[in-house]
Amino acid sequence: MVKRKLGALEKVEADLPNLQHKLRRDPKSYIEDFRAQHYQYESHREIFMAAPSSATDTGIISLRELIDFIAHVADCYPDITKNFGQELIDMLTQHHLLLEPELREKIVGSLVLLRKKDLMDSATLLQTLFPILISTPSKTLRALIFQKILMDLRSSNAKSTNHKLNRTMQTVLFNLVTSDRTSSKGLWAIKLTRELWKRQIWTDAKAVEVMKEAALAENEKVIVGGVRFFLGGDKEREEMEEESSDEEAIDIGKVKHQVGINKKTKKKARAIEKAKATVQRRERKKNQPHPLNFSALHLLHDPQGFAESLFSKHLQSSKSKLNLEQKLMVLQLVTRLVGLHKLHIMHLYSYFQKYLTPRQPSVTSFLASLAQASHDLVPPDDLEPLVLKIANEFVSEAAASEVATAGLNAIREICARQPLAINETLLQDLVMYRKSKDKGVVMAARGLLSLYRDLNPEMLKRRDRGKDASIGLQHGEKQVKRFGAQEAGGIEGLELLEKWKEEERKRKRAQKGLASDEEDDEEEEEDDWDAWNVEDDEDSDDSGGWIDVQSDAEIDLSDSEDEDGNRPSKKAKQANEDKTADSKPENKLPSIATTRILTPADLAKLQELRQEAAVNALVPGAKRRGQTAEARHNDDALTAAEIEGLAALSAGKATREERIAHAREGKTDRSEHKSVTAKRKEKKEEQGKSTTNKEKARKKNFLMTLGKAKSKGKRSLVETRAVLRAHQDRQKRGGRRGNK
Repeated sequence: MVKRKLGALEKVEADLPNLQHKLRRDPKSYIEDFRAQHYQYESHREIFMAAPSSATDTGIISLRELIDFIAHVADCYPDITKNFGQELIDMLTQHHLLLEPELREKIVGSLVLLRKKDLMDSATLLQTLFPILISTPSKTLRALIFQKILMDLRSSNAKSTNHKLNRTMQTVLFNLVTSDRTSSKGLWAIKLTRELWKRQIWTDAKAVEVMKEAALAENEKVIVGGVRFFLGGDKEREEMEEESSDEEAIDIGKVKHQVGINKKTKKKARAIEKAKATVQRRERKKNQPHPLNFSALHLLHDPQGFAESLFSKHLQSSKSKLNLEQKLMVLQLVTRLVGLHKLHIMHLYSYFQKYLTPRQPSVTSFLASLAQASHDLVPPDDLEPLVLKIANEFVSEAAASEVATAGLNAIREICARQPLAINETLLQDLVMYRKSKDKGVVMAARGLLSLYRDLNPEMLKRRDRGKDASIGLQHGEKQVKRFGAQEAGGIEGLELLEKWKEEERKRKRAQKGLASDEEDDEEEEEDDWDAWNVEDDEDSDDSGGWIDVQSDAEIDLSDSEDEDGNRPSKKAKQANEDKTADSKPENKLPSIATTRILTPADLAKLQELRQEAAVNALVPGAKRRGQTAEARHNDDALTAAEIEGLAALSAGKATREERIAHAREGKTDRSEHKSVTAKRKEKKEEQGKSTTNKEKARKKNFLMTLGKAKSKGKRSLVETRAVLRAHQDRQKRGGRRGNK
């Protein structure tokens, strides 16, 4: 049979992409062609809807191509295609189980395309796709619909937050989780909420409530998904922020100078970079522009009720079907809530009693959870039996070094949060383990000793207190914190500013040849007025003349009710303070906070001193007295690895290869050690340069140089002189070729 030739017009009609291009350019001229294609689409659709299971392959292919064609040009003929979106919705919802995969994918893509062209609203699209997502057995269709739903929600909240759509979708997810707590359909609500939370599209309390209900469900997978969100959702969000945010430019030389590093080494340079990145991350946390970018644990409406429900439903109940690993995750969440919000749950601490044995699987996770559940408002009577049991079970001469290290680290973490959880006798006994032969045990015992040197040195023996703690006790600076006592609020790092000002004052007086105790009020007053003008705009217009105000000398900052004008001198005041220091030792706010108003220059210097102190605290080798576990952020979880500590470095427990591999684990960014010559050679090879003649002669085969060496040995003095003179002449004229 001879193939019939197609005319030009028939070719255009048969080529749908070409016709689509022409329709885009001139919709009015090709309206009849579009009507013809739309009529064919309606015919194919009616045939398919009448008998979807008996549709032919040719009809399905034609229907798929026509759906794609009409979806791309539907915005050019809105009157003709006003029912096109609803027809696709009916086809997908009624027959998504019978549709061919390619046709099904084309229908979903066409619906999303209509949404992009504003021919369909987001609510209609999501209400169509979400029921199919949770009901279809097709894995590929579920993945496609999940991706399209996520993409639509992201685009809807790109320019501004679409509160109406977000509330509608969150209500749907909340109902999905709470309607049937035994069903696994709630996993889709968890996946969607977690992804949108990670991308900071949903950051409100409603999303947290969805995950809260998921954590209280009865299906194991849904419970684990909800608990993992609270344990790791914020960390994922921070990682996304770090990937997307640009690093701020910091003067590395200035940072090195501040830290006091003189010798430049790669190790110290890496330490500086790591400390700098950590400080930048903390500053970004503090200066977060979004007002609602809170942690999920802070957005909980009723953390006490949530923690009690989790503990009673999943941990205490005998009907719980969770395994040990899943129970540990729930326990970590409960203890994080207790430590962060300073809650108190009955029977929580007695629950730990049966798990605090070295033979218990994952015992370090239980120890970390117990430390997380400790805070300064927990009665010491609840924690003291647990600390005593840890000491008896884990810390002894007969215990393995890894066990003793984990026990000492756990006790240190508990006591850092509640220093009153241990008595003097037990503390002094545990501190003696710093003389052990095992490195991990020694470091753990030293950590406990340094902790109490800072928190409560009176509990230590006199020889264990150290110089700083002993001096602090003599001057009344080290005070025992009583149970339930709360520290008065203040400005962070103000003592650094006061110390810096005192040093500057002494330096200026030394330059002038004055005694450090003499007063120079006029100079300080001038400096203060100059500090107020640091950030003034030079081009600003004066709004008026000077205003007479009360001078600084006339302001009385005393709290006493005496009105007599006889004010004691500063030396007399200092003498009186020294006399009363021993009788009334109490923590006072820095004098700078009560005697003067901070200027813009003071605030700028305060910020600089804070960053310098933060970098100093993070650089290895720096003195970090007073840096306890309390300095750790409340949102940061305590892990089992921190409880294990340096147990992996215990002597005799690993081969040399294992110790080398363990040492290299934390040094992934370090390049392989090479000599200076090898580095130069590598650099030359990278630049495409050859070796020198001296290196070539050194690498030459020995037998090739043997004849020359023999002839050199047979030379007479006259021949040697001639050779040397010829060599000097060649050097003068620039070699054999005379290259000058």
